[in-house]
Amino acid sequence: MRKLLVTILLGMPLLAIAQYRSEVWCPDNGDGTYTNPVINADYSDPDVCVGPSGEDYYMTASSFQCTPGLPILHSRDLVNWELVGYALKSLYAGDDKLTAHFNSVQHGNGVWAPSIRYHEGQYYIYWGDPDFGVMMVKTKNGDPAGEWEDPICVIKGQGYIDTTPLWDDDGRCYLVNGWANSRAKFASVLTVREMSKDGTRAIGQPVIVFDGNGTENRTCEGPKFYKRDGWYWILCPAGGVPTGFQLAMRSKSPYGPYEHKVVLAQGKTNINGPHQGGWVYTKYGEDWFLHFQDKEAYGRVVHLNPVDWSTGWPIMGKKGEPVTTYKKPASSSNIIVNPAESDEFDQPVIGMQWQWQANYDEKFGVPTAFGTMRIYTHKMAEDAKNLWLVPNMLLQKTPADEFNVTTKLRFTSKADGQMGGIIMMGLDYQALVVKRVGKEFQLLKLTCHKADKGGAQEEELIATLKPTAEDKIDYKPGIHEDIFLMMKVKDSQVKFAWSLDGSTFKLCGDAFKMREGKWIGAKFGYVSVDSNPKSDRGWIDADWIHITK
Repeated sequence: MRKLLVTILLGMPLLAIAQYRSEVWCPDNGDGTYTNPVINADYSDPDVCVGPSGEDYYMTASSFQCTPGLPILHSRDLVNWELVGYALKSLYAGDDKLTAHFNSVQHGNGVWAPSIRYHEGQYYIYWGDPDFGVMMVKTKNGDPAGEWEDPICVIKGQGYIDTTPLWDDDGRCYLVNGWANSRAKFASVLTVREMSKDGTRAIGQPVIVFDGNGTENRTCEGPKFYKRDGWYWILCPAGGVPTGFQLAMRSKSPYGPYEHKVVLAQGKTNINGPHQGGWVYTKYGEDWFLHFQDKEAYGRVVHLNPVDWSTGWPIMGKKGEPVTTYKKPASSSNIIVNPAESDEFDQPVIGMQWQWQANYDEKFGVPTAFGTMRIYTHKMAEDAKNLWLVPNMLLQKTPADEFNVTTKLRFTSKADGQMGGIIMMGLDYQALVVKRVGKEFQLLKLTCHKADKGGAQEEELIATLKPTAEDKIDYKPGIHEDIFLMMKVKDSQVKFAWSLDGSTFKLCGDAFKMREGKWIGAKFGYVSVDSNPKSDRGWIDADWIHITK
């Protein structure tokens, strides 16, 4: 019956999808309060702005090499967030040379620390690509959940990161940015320059407005630019990612000099390194700050803190320390919604929660009309030591500190050595896959440490399985394995399990210590590969994936 409904739906316009509520993390307590983090997933370097309604908030975050890129999240109350789209379909459409660069996996490169702004009817996002320059993309019709134009490079060069524009009262535009030591060979300074009024090119030279070198404000980066009551404000983190704090600085000129103050720090709380995010002023006269906390393998999760301007400075949280539970922002909305995690694969589009490891190629995989998501085997280099450079992993962010992932899939193999299954991906990774060996399948646990450094992948045989089905034709027959796979996540560790009937699961040995990726948290999802360049591709048909307590 479910497959019949899918067929009917495919012949109709896409229906509105019901609001998704997570089983594993919902920050709205239902009593007028919320609990941080408001998004317990790796939306690192978040920035936020409010639209012309005064009550539609839009957030974006770093996406690095993953595509689609530049996630767009929407909220009506700054607590309940829904993932509604992406500003980038690929990196970077409209520039063939750059697109070709990101067609292969470029871990940790690409989109760093974006800022989102509303200006004269359109939304703009600026970010620094440390290898290519300052990039910008804007909406086509003023709808952040709709289509965005192809991105443009507004300043070419290396080392530019963490860029934010400010359109002043007189229409002039300024841009603040940080610098990546890995490319520029200097850091801990912020520069401001003037841009053309349309924000598409620099017309002034940069001026260093803040220098954290040799002080407790080392690693100052991630600046956000604002104007309030005649003062120019730059909000930026300093002191390092896991251990740092939030600075506010102010001046009567965009070019400084700026005086500064620490406005948010860990203090006596257990919330480390609270910093780097965006300030928003609501139509209800309230001020709030969204920022991240680095939780290692889980990535950089999003917190919400109130802002008190009574001293003339934006003191955040409770007297400068982050809150855990607090009164929700004033809002006319009572909707409870969270970014989607589970997926029935019943829509003719790939779910918003999924990203690839590089620019999408249709040979990676596509939705089917049968209520499944198909992921084809990627042709790996024969001398590949591990899965680090596989572009067609279909992955999503971890949504909580503790959760279970269960999926039903069929793996179809056309040749020996093809394998597919589920993976917890990071600098170290572990996967549970079925691999064809002759006319049978082996259930293997794959483990790799220091994948980014070329670490060798180890295989552990869990079971030998007879095929569930075999093609009874002479022309390129395949064999098939229907299987249920599970991962259990707790305390930054993952345990794998498997089942042939979906009810009785067998654990696969000891827990594996999860590890973050390059500038991102660990991600989980599907892997499908082989190393035979001449064989027809095999594939996973994923029927569903459920994220539960």
